[in-house]
Amino acid sequence: MTPIPDDRDRLIFALDVADTESARSLVVRLGDTVTFYKVGLELAMSPGYFELVDWLKARGKKVFVDVKLFDVPATVAAAVTRLCARDVDFITVHGNQGIMAAAAEARSGSARILAVTALTSLDQGDLDDMGFACDIPTLVLSRARRALAAGCDGVVSSGLEVERLRAEAPERLIAVTPGIRPVANDERAPDDQKRVMTPRRAIASGADHLVVGRPIREAADPAAAAAAIQDEIAAAVAERGD
Repeated sequence: MTPIPDDRDRLIFALDVADTESARSLVVRLGDTVTFYKVGLELAMSPGYFELVDWLKARGKKVFVDVKLFDVPATVAAAVTRLCARDVDFITVHGNQGIMAAAAEARSGSARILAVTALTSLDQGDLDDMGFACDIPTLVLSRARRALAAGCDGVVSSGLEVERLRAEAPERLIAVTPGIRPVANDERAPDDQKRVMTPRRAIASGADHLVVGRPIREAADPAAAAAAIQDEIAAAVAERGD
């Protein structure tokens, strides 16, 4: 697994809110319980997105720009170059070998390029409908291998596939796992995530970072919810022996 000096950075909170004002309010409310933030497509469609990124960095936070870049390689490379100028930490790409290689070559500074494998909102039936002639674990492992061959630093993958990735992919792979739910499937409220896992199990399987949104954002006390997940992550890392 990837060495991480501060285990608090393993939790990435998804700032999936409608506007930057709401995002800033949540960041202030969460305080020191969260050190790493994902800013995705919803906020990218709102005014002040890049100012929010700069504001987070000025507060000493790490930033995961999750915009899943998918375009011709030259355009993706130009976008990565601009994002790196803002000192972001993670950038996602969602394309073929040429796109991933262009993104990896364009990165600089502290930025790391993550390739999306298979969205956690998709299940096997969805992949069948999309025409993929393989199962989800096979697709994820294939995309991870191609991402590393292209020079990417890691992947975004469901916790359900991370254990196999760890068994077959190099240790330098950064594994970022979304679809994290603090309770088991039969206890949680329905949402759009289909392939989910608890924080403890995801860390035990080999995940480096966990992306959590709703369980923190919709909690009565978001800071307390984040702190509880941080405690669960710390206990799981200790059990794993990192």
